[in-house]
Amino acid sequence: MQRPTIAGFALIAATLLTACQPALNWREIRPTGSGLRAQFPCKPDQDVRKDKGLAQCEAGDLGFAVSWADVPDATQSGAALQAMAQALAGKLQQPLPAATPVAVPGMTPLPEAAQYRWVTPTGVTRVAVFAYGGRVYQALMTAARDDAAAWDTFRTALAVDAAR
Repeated sequence: MQRPTIAGFALIAATLLTACQPALNWREIRPTGSGLRAQFPCKPDQDVRKDKGLAQCEAGDLGFAVSWADVPDATQSGAALQAMAQALAGKLQQPLPAATPVAVPGMTPLPEAAQYRWVTPTGVTRVAVFAYGGRVYQALMTAARDDAAAWDTFRTALAVDAAR
């Protein structure tokens, strides 16, 4: 009988670790007062105040958040979306990367609605900014390592639910 090699043990261990990792437990959430449907892989903490709010949680090394705020003049929603992306770039101390269009069911179509991806020494940050009338939204995922599948699940489940 042949004895397993160290490489063989490493392959078995890697297979078992992968098989034992729990899948993200996605669930639909309607953050209080947001007018938004979202899916989170964990139960988010919510902080709602007059004209703004935040729902956020962590699952493993992934962080997810949706925030929203009302702008006083709906014609300023596009400028607010640009400001949100610029503010995040400043916080990350990184230049604003190229924007990719984003479409969220029910959103107000604006050219400033976009998604961005930053890779920093500490990880990856992805964000989508969009609006519905005078309400602006930011959906954010942070990760030690990029997880495009988790981002796609999170982003594509977003939908504006006009009855807020």
